[in-house]
Amino acid sequence: MAVQNLIVKVQKRNRALVKFDVARIWKAIFRAAESIGGFHRDFLPGINDSIFATHQTDESIATFLADAAIVCLNADPHHLISNFPPTIETIQDEVLHALRSYGFQNTADAYECYRWGRHWLREGALTPEQFVANGFPHDRMWQTLETNRKFGVDTVASLNETVRSGRMKEVITETLAAYEASLDAAAQKVLARRNQVDPLRMIWVSGPSSSGKTTTTVKLTQRLEQHGLKFLMLNLDDYFWSLVEHPTDWINDRNFETPEALDFQLLNQHLRDLLEGRTIDKPIYSFKEGRRLGSKPVKLERDQILLLDCLHGFYPPITEGISAAAQFRLFIETQNVLYEGDGSTKKLTHFTDVRLIRRMLRDSHHRNHSALGTILHWHYVRAGELFSIIPLMGLADHIVNGGFPFDLPALKPFFNGEKSLLPQPEAFANYAGFIDARIRYERVKSLLEAVEGFTPAQMADTNFIPGDAVIREFIGGSTIQIPHNE
Repeated sequence: MAVQNLIVKVQKRNRALVKFDVARIWKAIFRAAESIGGFHRDFLPGINDSIFATHQTDESIATFLADAAIVCLNADPHHLISNFPPTIETIQDEVLHALRSYGFQNTADAYECYRWGRHWLREGALTPEQFVANGFPHDRMWQTLETNRKFGVDTVASLNETVRSGRMKEVITETLAAYEASLDAAAQKVLARRNQVDPLRMIWVSGPSSSGKTTTTVKLTQRLEQHGLKFLMLNLDDYFWSLVEHPTDWINDRNFETPEALDFQLLNQHLRDLLEGRTIDKPIYSFKEGRRLGSKPVKLERDQILLLDCLHGFYPPITEGISAAAQFRLFIETQNVLYEGDGSTKKLTHFTDVRLIRRMLRDSHHRNHSALGTILHWHYVRAGELFSIIPLMGLADHIVNGGFPFDLPALKPFFNGEKSLLPQPEAFANYAGFIDARIRYERVKSLLEAVEGFTPAQMADTNFIPGDAVIREFIGGSTIQIPHNE
């Protein structure tokens, strides 16, 4: 049964009122699904299988989802007043609400990344060449898949066989060598800009949660220090607002994943002051007390480069008024690409899920947060990534792949057996409305169950997995100082 649209107009971003065109909602949803290979990427038994059974084409599913968004918009009586109609942003919010409510998570992510990418284009923060559309770098993904195929680890089944046969050492060595080579290339780019007319004054290492920023920052710094570069590292965690200014949701969770969790106005002022040679009073933040305890004077010497490791390092308001020529931006993502099962379904695993598994482990071991809490919190993480991290990766001067074929076998032992950190299904009984958490949990659980893990002896052997490998930042045994693990 078709949904009757009651909305007459829509308010554009310039506040002009124009006729509301329902077809535009359908087209945006359909294109988002098309960009990831179709709605079947979101097929979830027990969640949205009835939609697929009733609507057997992508066009029909897009119609159903567009109608759901219209129902949501019609539900607000203010939207029915012709001179006070919904804004474009409100409509986009309702489209995302409809997609996520029915479990079309991948389509929603593609839609949201594209949405905020277009926002940054309009703001002038990106050029059309830097626009990353749905956030999936297809060329780099297929290059990674081809490399994995060369080593015989391009499917979960072939990865398991490689683990069981004892052939993983070569894969570890070769893929780590590729990572190190990428860091060498980044260092060379930095050095090439050292003596330009506009000297390099800042280096940003940015990327989504648990992508390996800390290890990468340390290793890049070591390379550059060998060439005489000197650094001042600024801990941006000190710019968090006090806990009283972070409202909690109904499960007492706080959203620390948005750039607004930082006092970025003060941070921006401090960055500009440092670059001008002035001394700043950098705040000192106590996570134990959830507030700033004081400040300390900090100055950037003329022969130093400011080094910053930050989730939201590319967020334009943080560096407003600072020349792009003075900055070098490195982006890191855990982009290991492989097929589910034996590859016959041609369905890829989600490389973003590796970061969720990494964070569950880190939070459990070093932040006194349960894996359940991490999964329930992940919707905040993903929203922040899709707003101010992934859409801005086109700004990067260099991109590093921090994902490896041996990540999953190295993580598996922590989510297996009696001491498994993975929650039991009944733990979600009180969170029935958290469909995002349920989907991610089931997907991660299935993936971990399918993967063959390393033995305790292999995990402890730094000749097998080197102590400076990115994964050591999470599984332990790192020979690199990890501040957030202390």
